[in-house]
Amino acid sequence: MTMKIPQGALVVVANGGSARVFSNVGDDRNVTLKQEALLEGMNLDDEGPSGSMPSESTASQLDEATFAKQLAQGLNEGALKNRFAHLVLVADAKTLGRVRPLLHKETQQRLIGDLAKDLTNVPLDTIQSALA
Repeated sequence: MTMKIPQGALVVVANGGSARVFSNVGDDRNVTLKQEALLEGMNLDDEGPSGSMPSESTASQLDEATFAKQLAQGLNEGALKNRFAHLVLVADAKTLGRVRPLLHKETQQRLIGDLAKDLTNVPLDTIQSALA
């Protein structure tokens, strides 16, 4: 991947059930990530997924779609409140496919790149290497 990730950029590494939120404390040549938050076990009981889901969807598929919706809502809120200038999204292909269409225009303008890979449960240096 050849993407310049500026200092201060928000890097979100997610899968269907959790997300690790980092900021780049390095520069665009040497990505150094600092974990800011871990999002998991969000309350999925009171909400459903965005859009329509096939009626034969399993409970875990509904939870994954709902998590993707909540993640997108959080990113949209952060962009609209100017909490970050640049965003990199790293997620498995299914989650990425669910989150991208839900991103507000303001969030999309801040999205400098994405990577379709599940890196939520790998060590920090592996994530940094994948982004280098």
